[in-house]
Amino acid sequence: MAAPGLLPPPRAVVLVEGVSDREAVLAAARGQGRDLAAEGVAVVPMGGATGVRRHLAQVAAGVPVRGLYDVGEEDFFRRALGAGRREDLAAAGFFACVADLEEELIRAAGIPGVEAVVEQHREWRALTTFRRQAAQRDRDPAAQLHRFLGTTSGRKARYARALVERLDPSAVPAPLRDLLACT
Repeated sequence: MAAPGLLPPPRAVVLVEGVSDREAVLAAARGQGRDLAAEGVAVVPMGGATGVRRHLAQVAAGVPVRGLYDVGEEDFFRRALGAGRREDLAAAGFFACVADLEEELIRAAGIPGVEAVVEQHREWRALTTFRRQAAQRDRDPAAQLHRFLGTTSGRKARYARALVERLDPSAVPAPLRDLLACT
C-alpha cells in the first residue's frame, strides 16, 4: 500500500521523448476508446532521449515500461535497455519513429490533411508567411510543415494531438499503434 499522500505506482509506464509525443499517445488511445490514466498507465515525457536511463531507474520494480523514440536517438535506448538491435527494442515494447513522431504524423495525414489542421487552428496566415521565408521557399512542403510545427512554443503538442484526432484509427502511424497494442 502507498504511504499516505503518495500515489500508488502506475500499472504501466510509457516513456516518450517530449510533450508532443505524450499528446499524440493520449490522443491515439482516445481514438481507440481508451483512457490511459484510468487504466493506470502513466505517459511520461522525458525531455529528450538522453534521460531514458534515469527515467527507467525511477520506475518501480515490476512495473512494465514501454516507449517511443526517434531513430536518431536509438543508441540511448539500446544502451539503457541492453538491447542489441531495433527488433530487441520492439520486443521490449519500445518503438521507433522514422525521423520523429511529427514526421510520422505528417506522412499519415498527408500535406492537405496537415494544411487543413493548420487552417482549423487559424494559423494559415502564419504558415503562408513562414513558407515565403527565404530559408523555406525551396523546401519540400512536408519539410516546411515539419519545421513550422516547431517554431512556436506549444505548437508541436497542439498539432500532435490534432493530427492524431484527424486520422482514422487505422491510419495512426505504426509506432503509435504498436505501442498501444502492447500497453
